[in-house]
Amino acid sequence: MANTIFEEKQKFNQPWIRICLVLLIAIFTWGFIQQVVMGIPFGNNPGPDWIFLPIFLLVGGLVIFFSSMKLITKVSKSGISYCFTPFHSKEKLITWDRVKSAKVIDYRPIREYGGWGVRYGLKGKALNVRGKHGIEIEFFSGSNLLIGTQKPEELKNTLKELKESGVIAINN
Repeated sequence: MANTIFEEKQKFNQPWIRICLVLLIAIFTWGFIQQVVMGIPFGNNPGPDWIFLPIFLLVGGLVIFFSSMKLITKVSKSGISYCFTPFHSKEKLITWDRVKSAKVIDYRPIREYGGWGVRYGLKGKALNVRGKHGIEIEFFSGSNLLIGTQKPEELKNTLKELKESGVIAINN
């Protein structure tokens, strides 16, 4: 996006997700070693040896999926753009002429949207990775979009600068 004033890249790398994935990998690696390598059945009702392959593929896929999740937000004189990989293949631009209001808010991700990621709640759609800050965008069409941020003050100042310079005429 030309003339980017604000840019933020957020990764979905919360420690609790990493811990869960490491535990899954450790449990199934131990199960594989115990049952396939050592010949000792894993668990009270062990599955066949071949079952470890799809489990490793599934867990490996989860690791790749969570590692690739990234939310990129940009603000410029043209509008607000975002890309949440792997859900979006290219950047989406929201031009200022579609925006009725845009404000940086604190919100409760679990209560208001059911958690993090691409979420839908009573207030509309949310794209968030972590934390409780975001830019709430209200469109003239009546719909809302919340994009999470870890830089609420910087984003708030960017919106203020754009409004004061006459680039945007929105409520915030």
